[in-house]
Amino acid sequence: MTADSVTALQPASKIRQASSDFFSDVIAGLSSDPRTLPCKYFYDERGASLFQKICELPEYYITRTEIDILDRNRAKIASQLGPNIELIGLGTGAGTKTRILIEALLKPAVYIPVDISEKQLRKSTALFHKIFPNLEVLPVCADYLQPVALPSPRRKAARNVVYFPGSTIGNFEPTEAMEFLRRIANVSGRSGGLLIGVDLRKDRQVLEAAYNDSAGVTARFNLNLLARINRDLGADFDLNHWRHRAAYNPSAGRIEMYLISEIDQLVHIAERKFHFRSGEKIITEFSYKYAPEDFAALAREAGFEFVRMWTDDARLFGVFYFVAG
Repeated sequence: MTADSVTALQPASKIRQASSDFFSDVIAGLSSDPRTLPCKYFYDERGASLFQKICELPEYYITRTEIDILDRNRAKIASQLGPNIELIGLGTGAGTKTRILIEALLKPAVYIPVDISEKQLRKSTALFHKIFPNLEVLPVCADYLQPVALPSPRRKAARNVVYFPGSTIGNFEPTEAMEFLRRIANVSGRSGGLLIGVDLRKDRQVLEAAYNDSAGVTARFNLNLLARINRDLGADFDLNHWRHRAAYNPSAGRIEMYLISEIDQLVHIAERKFHFRSGEKIITEFSYKYAPEDFAALAREAGFEFVRMWTDDARLFGVFYFVAG
């Protein structure tokens, strides 16, 4: 990521490129061993709607716990971040958590949300313009996993603070997480900050219940990825012959989410053919869970100095604050 040029919402050419990337990523993932599909493609319109429902489920503690931590500690967090900051939000979605944060900040200079969903970005930007009429909001529709040019605000900020909520960092392999954090350190700049949500290690039963909810919403969310491939890429996945499963791998410290073929079957995507055996898995998501000291050490190797962590009474989730060295 760089912070020295202007980017608006994606033009049509960028949208076509995103479609091409989707096709290439799906073909590459299904051609690999083991087979994979990138979790960033969960969030089409239906996927985003299903995820909102997941966040409201009793088993899914992550979102409500993070919101509660932010709400209870908003003044202390704002004090650490300081006044007149440039707040760069990565994958902030509807902006519920960001709103809590901005309400507590002292005269923020600008808010730059970066999100892959153009529709959600337009909706949240309109809401923020209404709630914070004096705050400059500069949305960027882009995949923040790729280099992104950030817009230049009207007002010079005292420092940059990157906000990365939702424990999305857990979807990275540890080496990839470190590299991503190094890129964030470059964006925040010297003495800049990183406020990041991290799901902490906990009892296996709590974790597996969160990703295998009794209402089956997470299953529909996972299967929607195949429905999107059918719709956008002309594939012929039969969703009746696939099932969702998520399991905790204690040795790796991660939840592993799969789509499992229930029969021997052949799937076509454009001119490609993919044969799946009965019981064969497609990995759709890894979600790493961290001990606080392990995540602080990871961030330190990426160039950040640990300042503070806020957590809940049960220590289910942590909101970490780091300063770039």
